[in-house]
Amino acid sequence: MTQFNQAAFQTANDLEENLAEYRVGSTTIGGATLFDLGIEHRGGLVAGEMLADVCLGAAADVFAAAEPGAIGTGVVVKVATDNPVGACLACQYAGWPLSVGDYSAMVSGPIRLLRGKEQLLGKLGLSESGAIGVAVLEADTYPTEAAVLKIAEECSIEPELLTILIAPTTSIAGNIQVVARSVETAMHKLHEVGFDVSDVLSATGSAPLPPPALKSIDGIGRTNDAILYGGSVTLFVDADQSVIDEIGPKVPSNSSSDYGKTFGEIFASYEYDFFKVDPQLFSPAVVTFVNLRSGISRTFGQLRPDILETSFGCKSQ
Repeated sequence: MTQFNQAAFQTANDLEENLAEYRVGSTTIGGATLFDLGIEHRGGLVAGEMLADVCLGAAADVFAAAEPGAIGTGVVVKVATDNPVGACLACQYAGWPLSVGDYSAMVSGPIRLLRGKEQLLGKLGLSESGAIGVAVLEADTYPTEAAVLKIAEECSIEPELLTILIAPTTSIAGNIQVVARSVETAMHKLHEVGFDVSDVLSATGSAPLPPPALKSIDGIGRTNDAILYGGSVTLFVDADQSVIDEIGPKVPSNSSSDYGKTFGEIFASYEYDFFKVDPQLFSPAVVTFVNLRSGISRTFGQLRPDILETSFGCKSQ
């Protein structure tokens, strides 16, 4: 069985060996090793690809590529995996809201498997044991020592064997890490609507990379919109065609009552409380099912370049 934390640790080691090349910093907090990919150090495209790779437990391929006509930067973030449950739900899903004193951050990555406290992981029977833990934090500031020790304690590992990678949504790497969640949002939505996610054998997805925002709240809006209104995912499944025809329309973001406005507008209307946003919104704009059992392909949803242009603050000339 794949040891996702060990695999992610190898990618982190590659970062450590090329810190200057990737414009990444490294420090120690509470005994744990922390890699900074966008707070005090600039980071970049390759650092962002590696950050997303770590977040996926090294079980997917991620790359940022130029694509003519892509709104915002002319770059899209592409993901491909033959282990979508493991890569996306076991590792990448941001299911751990960390709050210790005044410090808070969303935790994702394979370390969630060591903690094993999320309902999603329990329902899917996903877990991992081991001495090494790798976490990805989406935050603007370094974690406090208390926060680091809390992560290690909850995962029953020594702080010295904990590796943390961090980047904000105002950085290139942080943007890539979030926009690389196109497949993950589709997988989570499938689980929520009752589809057996083990029937998804392979998946690929893409979404436009927005210009990094100057403020984190705007970065959150842009990166979410990249997927909600610009994300396109293809799922290779082995399932009854009638099931796909029934749940298909429920999967893309346009199935949500909050659909049709920028995420920034939606978020502000709920006083910046994620839990008030309709959970049906968090999914790609377009989802294609390729059913290997029936030989039939079905596509649901629509792209909304108009909303992306508003969100990203840009227009093609």
